[in-house]
Amino acid sequence: MAQMKELKRAYGFDDVAIAPGEITLNPEGVDTSFKFDGHEFKIPFLASAMDAVVNPSFAGELSRLGGLAVLNLDGLQTRYEDTESIYSDIASTPREEATAFLQKIYSQPVRDDLVSRRVEEIKASGATCAVSLTPANTKRLAPLLKEAGAEILVVQSTVTTVRHISKSLRGLVFSDLIESLGLPVLVGNTVSPEVTRQLMEEGVSGILVGVGPGAACTSREVLGIGVPQVTATIQTAYARDQYFEDTGRYVPIITDGGIRTGGDVCKSIAAGADAVMIGTPFAQAKEAPGLGFNWGMATPHASLPRGTRIQVGTKASLEQILLGPSSLTDGTQNLVGALEISMGMVGAATVREMHQAEMIIAPSIKTEGKIFQHAGLGS
Repeated sequence: MAQMKELKRAYGFDDVAIAPGEITLNPEGVDTSFKFDGHEFKIPFLASAMDAVVNPSFAGELSRLGGLAVLNLDGLQTRYEDTESIYSDIASTPREEATAFLQKIYSQPVRDDLVSRRVEEIKASGATCAVSLTPANTKRLAPLLKEAGAEILVVQSTVTTVRHISKSLRGLVFSDLIESLGLPVLVGNTVSPEVTRQLMEEGVSGILVGVGPGAACTSREVLGIGVPQVTATIQTAYARDQYFEDTGRYVPIITDGGIRTGGDVCKSIAAGADAVMIGTPFAQAKEAPGLGFNWGMATPHASLPRGTRIQVGTKASLEQILLGPSSLTDGTQNLVGALEISMGMVGAATVREMHQAEMIIAPSIKTEGKIFQHAGLGS
């Protein structure tokens, strides 16, 4: 019997708000720590495995500030021994030629010796070594990164599922990978409770949530695929909570992409995220290798690029972006301070308590009463 397709309403950051709580806390009294599988981080911030964001020295600096950076082992850092000139060339390429140039430089093969070297450089910086691979390269490179001393593996693609049909006799099986590596494995990206549950049952240590929201990603335009981040986070967090009730094992949800401001961070956590993964705001840091530019991981795709190089500028140090102080009123700096104050306003002493904050649908929340701001009439 034929059925008419029905559309569900889904919500992004600008569609919702967090309602104040019945009690309040001093911001300095809240705990923003993020934990999984024996690792603990002072702040719930991960840096995206994007070439313009993370290199070994950036990983060291974010670690010093309490977060975790993920290095892209499929990217420039493992294709070129000296990357500084490559980054300079990318930054100086005219906008209309940027994607073709990225396709060209990413055609160089990944070098096994550089995989090991980058892992060793991150460890030498004092940071927890987290690295990212695409599913296609995971089986080949995973033993190398483990031998070199990597501590966390992120397996990431635009859309990740447990049930993937391909011509391979035996594709990537997460349970086998986790058993053979003996390392925590974070997997993404997904947006649905069903896939989230299936991935958790494979033994993964964390789920990355978000399809196409990143500032440098064009998957939503090119492929038409994606779910707004607040709805995606709520859905996957529900699967996490059900899985925890059934098994006693807690698997964190990490909202990945589309986060621009402290308000977006707070809404991600209130929607159920245990941490956030950030790309473009960190690409604006003085310590980022991209020289004021950012581009998506799929931008260099040989036949169908799903990203673009964007100029984001160099705005502040990583410490100022995360911890302030900030003289800006647009919410793009002191992201940790914003989270602490928001948690205090809803009476949440921990991130998991923040999950219980009331959220409301409020599409006018950023414009109500703000005529002078939006008309450019502020002082």
